[in-house]
Amino acid sequence: MADQHAELTWTEDQVPVSDRFDDPYYSLQNGQEETRHVFLAGNGLPERFAPGFHIAELGFGTGLNLLTVWSEWERSGQTGPLRFTSFEAFPMATDDMRRALGAFPELHPWSSRFLAHWTGRACNLETLQCEVIIGDARNSLPQWAGMANAWFLDGFSPAKNPELWGTELMQQVAAHTATDGTAATYTAAGFVRRGLQDAGFTVTRTSGYGRKRHMTRALKA
Repeated sequence: MADQHAELTWTEDQVPVSDRFDDPYYSLQNGQEETRHVFLAGNGLPERFAPGFHIAELGFGTGLNLLTVWSEWERSGQTGPLRFTSFEAFPMATDDMRRALGAFPELHPWSSRFLAHWTGRACNLETLQCEVIIGDARNSLPQWAGMANAWFLDGFSPAKNPELWGTELMQQVAAHTATDGTAATYTAAGFVRRGLQDAGFTVTRTSGYGRKRHMTRALKA
């Protein structure tokens, strides 16, 4: 069965918006700074980087989170590969990814290398081992054998994409998180925080990015 690709509309500022979920792929203010604030700082990165570090993600989107964290991985002096696994139900076409990432010229040294080796499901380079698992994460995550040191929970808004934020999926996130692993997300929705807490995380609400007053950080002891 062929993958169902993302269907997009582009704003005047060239931000891709999902037609299916009526939600932009990243902050209309500054997508890369949102990634740094929510997913990097929210998971204590790059301070926690270590050989073999493994990040998992719900919602690959444009690849912006991956490229931002990979750039920091290389800048930090790591020479082995960053391991990155993402779960994506509706992958973006490569040409659309290229167009979206063109808005971040500072990432060009990483986006150009990534796109040159991107198969649509994986990208393996000396400092990056990336796999995107296509399909509904509610089905694919329970079958995954990996354990993540950090999670980027980056599905579309819980109000518009609730299936990616349910209690059972949060339990699977916890089951695939290493001891002392973390998770971070831009949303502070009560049912998401409760789902993470019920799954065994210690959950903290902290200051969000831009117009979002709060975000969520979680720690698995």
